[in-house]
Amino acid sequence: MHKGVMGIGMILLGCLAFSGSLWAETCPTWRPERLQLEITTLKNQLERWDVAYYQQGNSLIEDEVYDSLRKKLRLWLGCAGLAPADEPVPLLPAGKVSHPVAHTGLRKLPDTAAVAQWLHGRSDLWVQPKVDGVAITLVYRDGELVAAISRGNGLKGENWLEKVRAIPAVPASIKGSPQTLTLQGELFLMVNGHQQKISGGINARARVAGALMKKQLSPLLQQIGLFVWAWPDGPQAMPQRLQQLAAMGFPLAQAYSQPVKSLAEVQQWREHWYQAALPFVTDGVVIHQARSPQGRYWQAKPGDWAVAWKYPPVQQVTQVIGVDFNVGRTGKIAVVLRLEPVRLDDKWVARVNLGSLSRWRQWAVAPGDQVAISLKGHGIPHLNKVVWRVKERSVPSAPSAEDYHPLSCFSWRPDCRQQFLARLAWLSGRQGLNLHGVSESTWQALIDQGLVRHLLDWLVLTPEQLMSAPGIGDKRGQSIYRQFQLARQQPFARWLIALGAPLSPQQAVTLKNWHQAQQLPTEAWRTMAGIGTKRARQVVDFLQHPPLLALVSTLASQQITGFAPEADPVNDPGAGN
Repeated sequence: MHKGVMGIGMILLGCLAFSGSLWAETCPTWRPERLQLEITTLKNQLERWDVAYYQQGNSLIEDEVYDSLRKKLRLWLGCAGLAPADEPVPLLPAGKVSHPVAHTGLRKLPDTAAVAQWLHGRSDLWVQPKVDGVAITLVYRDGELVAAISRGNGLKGENWLEKVRAIPAVPASIKGSPQTLTLQGELFLMVNGHQQKISGGINARARVAGALMKKQLSPLLQQIGLFVWAWPDGPQAMPQRLQQLAAMGFPLAQAYSQPVKSLAEVQQWREHWYQAALPFVTDGVVIHQARSPQGRYWQAKPGDWAVAWKYPPVQQVTQVIGVDFNVGRTGKIAVVLRLEPVRLDDKWVARVNLGSLSRWRQWAVAPGDQVAISLKGHGIPHLNKVVWRVKERSVPSAPSAEDYHPLSCFSWRPDCRQQFLARLAWLSGRQGLNLHGVSESTWQALIDQGLVRHLLDWLVLTPEQLMSAPGIGDKRGQSIYRQFQLARQQPFARWLIALGAPLSPQQAVTLKNWHQAQQLPTEAWRTMAGIGTKRARQVVDFLQHPPLLALVSTLASQQITGFAPEADPVNDPGAGN
């Protein structure tokens, strides 16, 4: 679960923030009573997760989700004018053991600018993978392992000696070691060829924590390795320190430590280890200064001689600020969540598409809820899950799916705004009449001006009317007028699809004119390639729909090819164009 808590007894709440962020989290616009209710509810839930983790070894929530909700609690407390939340105190059983040297933890740098700033003026720097596991102190006296202490709160931890002695990767005795040897490192799940960029965290840390916290010895202890990342009061020269560690039976630090002199070199190794096949799970890199203060000066807070630069999170937690219901051309309703903008990889995400009304109801998500977002194929935002639901819920009213369908909203009215606009955008798009420069914003301007109230009102607009619409102007108005006139020359098949007929271009082009299309019985449509029983019924219903018949009359009066009543059904001049 939350490694920051388990590792050092505190959460570094800024680990998800990005320096220079374009957006900052703001206080919710809740009345004071509701804000207090939400604070109490979230605080209680965090405490329940802590109890499950520290007393039972059960990881019930991902680290980044837990950290984000801790951060949210701190924000809400500030909004309520209350003291910031204390960092969570590990709820460990009795019998704590003092660390001979405090665990300092790591300050996490958010981006390249922060890393460059930290590197400036420093020398003798080394970079290592940030192994994703459970922190431990090992104490050897006269070469014998005498203490193994969990990180706890950084000053005191649990006695894990019995468990650690059952881990083959941890030497029980060392030849030629100092009389007293204190090491700090990471117990991790050993894996074969793990590629962090592809496989992610695989819940490895939680499995290790569970094995160490169980009362009985777990078979998983046989699969746990050790990465030593600190030797308080050890040799100051890093090569000497790494060599001696390897000689004493701790070889991984030497194998995965590289000297660096610049940001570019740090970036190179960070990217390399992100993609390389490694024997452990990682969540970033650690940059060390070779020299550090004597161990007696270490404190249970991040020191300034080592920092972490984590990998981009595979998911981010953010708050839902609104729910939009978008009605498309065919009447399908798509639900989109508006979010507090959150950064994933190199893009800011402020919206995520949930899909249908039924999926939204399954998610049961409302404004104020906290959700986990990731990027799927082609960088499309995806809702992973709802991680926290506000106590006082205000679920928005959704439109009725029965009110919108393929035969609704051929004319403008307030409740048809979205579908009617979508019909116009389809009509002018590539799949329709291909009217260059006529976009959804163009139609919106004409609707707002009262110039378009039915799907074909634009056919009779004058250049002066177009130029009078706000945001169009003289030059663009003339261009739009030319496109409208060119539309009159489009073949019958294009017009049929532009109006919304449920046909493909290949199917529509086989039709000569409106008279032929309307006279075809359902059975004839069923025999057409690519049209089955259901689609045939949809086509017939569309061609007989009264609002469409009114549009056909308009096209006939405007002498549009294929719709004029005097058109010859066999020798129509627009046939096959």
